Amino acid sequence: MVVRLAHVCIETDDFDSTEKFYNYLGISRQFEFRNRQNELVGMYLSVGESTYIEIIKVKDPLSEGNMRHFALQVEDVEATRKLLISKGVEVSEKKLGVDHTWMVTCHDPNGNFIEFHQYTELSMQQQGGVCEIDYRPE
Repeated sequence: MVVRLAHVCIETDDFDSTEKFYNYLGISRQFEFRNRQNELVGMYLSVGESTYIEIIKVKDPLSEGNMRHFALQVEDVEATRKLLISKGVEVSEKKLGVDHTWMVTCHDPNGNFIEFHQYTELSMQQQGGVCEIDYRPE
């Protein structure tokens, strides 16, 4: 039934910094929404393969919600890390997760937490199975 994630929607009060951040990653505008006054009020940024990040302009972005993070698969996580750092973005150190996937993290200009994943031959995302972790919901 489901083919792939269609899009993630992000609220912003600053289109310029948001679009610029995602442009660093090679994610560019696919199309935009304009109101009857011809004001830019939203856009879809293409991540590739019919997957998008929707950006919607609001006066007061939500300060809470249930989305903890979203993840973007990249070809080279270290190159992505270096690129973001060169643009002034604070990025975590590269680490290999218990799922055997390389990862770095950062926040976009709207405070959204993003993981960048580089899969390996052993990545659980590729292999399936059970990934044991030290975690207890509290």
